[in-house]
Amino acid sequence: MSADVQLDDVWIRFGDFVAAREANIHIREGEFFSFLGPSGCGKTTLLRAVSGFLTPSQGRVLIGGKDMAGIGPHKRPTALIFQNLALFPLMKVWENIAFSLEVKGVSVAQRRKRADELLEMIALPDQGGKMVSELSGGQKQRVAIARALAAEPDVLLLDEPLSALDLKLRQHMRTELRAIQQQVGITFIYITHDQGEALTMSDHVAVMSQGVIEQVADGNTIYDSPETAFVASFVGENNLFAGTVDSIDSGVATVNTPAGVLRARTVKRNGQAQLNRGDSCYVFVRPESLRVGNNDTLDNTVQGKLVRQEFEGNLWHLFFDAPGVDRQLSLSTVNDGRATGLTLDSTVSLGFSAELAVALPVGSLAAE
Repeated sequence: MSADVQLDDVWIRFGDFVAAREANIHIREGEFFSFLGPSGCGKTTLLRAVSGFLTPSQGRVLIGGKDMAGIGPHKRPTALIFQNLALFPLMKVWENIAFSLEVKGVSVAQRRKRADELLEMIALPDQGGKMVSELSGGQKQRVAIARALAAEPDVLLLDEPLSALDLKLRQHMRTELRAIQQQVGITFIYITHDQGEALTMSDHVAVMSQGVIEQVADGNTIYDSPETAFVASFVGENNLFAGTVDSIDSGVATVNTPAGVLRARTVKRNGQAQLNRGDSCYVFVRPESLRVGNNDTLDNTVQGKLVRQEFEGNLWHLFFDAPGVDRQLSLSTVNDGRATGLTLDSTVSLGFSAELAVALPVGSLAAE
């Protein structure tokens, strides 16, 4: 079984503090949906509203088309995996997995059979007799997922379950989580502040800031066509140029900046144009979209003095001071086994295509 989830004008207040406002989202049945944002942005608050641990101050939560008003967490068709997993240390692995079935009065034989089926699914066969303390971090994650699935929820809620793992294990587990979700076919709602997790696993992502949903889209759209300055500055790295719109032609804005005249795509929000002639705006361009050297095929060129190089194995990160730009410009290029060929304090031309840059209204930026 699986179900869709709808947030209909959901507001959550704690006294005078508004933790979430005007949340309107439709999460389709069987999709992997992520709420992404910095700490304190309201994403876990919305998850708790879906699970029933919080009652919206205004608006409705619907699961499978049914209004959840007055229905407590134990009666909702959901299961929640907490950040600390909350496995029972004095129970064996199979007992942890089958705990919800024990509560329902299912026989020992049936509980063990179901636990073994789930252990097979999460690639931990023959591990049911172990204690939780004997498992690795990644194995504990999978056991927590299996325990939640044993309750046969229509919707599985995951509150930053990978945050305590090291980088390599986190990367491995996000691949496994996605594979498990596709195998069982139920709706996953995932909370994270990690952009890599959200972009890698999700069918759709909601980016949040200060209780507001800034944008909902698939990962490619979030990354390539952010609709607000916050989304552009929070998701991935971006170079920023501040300026004023001189003109807009066929969806491309010409922007006067202290670094020179730049051209960039405009992005609509809710189907409406966001910029007009004379508006203050930001031009964002990704580090991987910058190129070194004069190139007549590129729409934009700025001058930059190389002040730092960082080697990251597969990538070189180069940092430049540019006239009229408050922040250093960053350029990322693939390591092909050769040095970059640039020397510190050298001044070079940096170019980028208008198609790979985005012009957006001035707005709040993500904290660095």
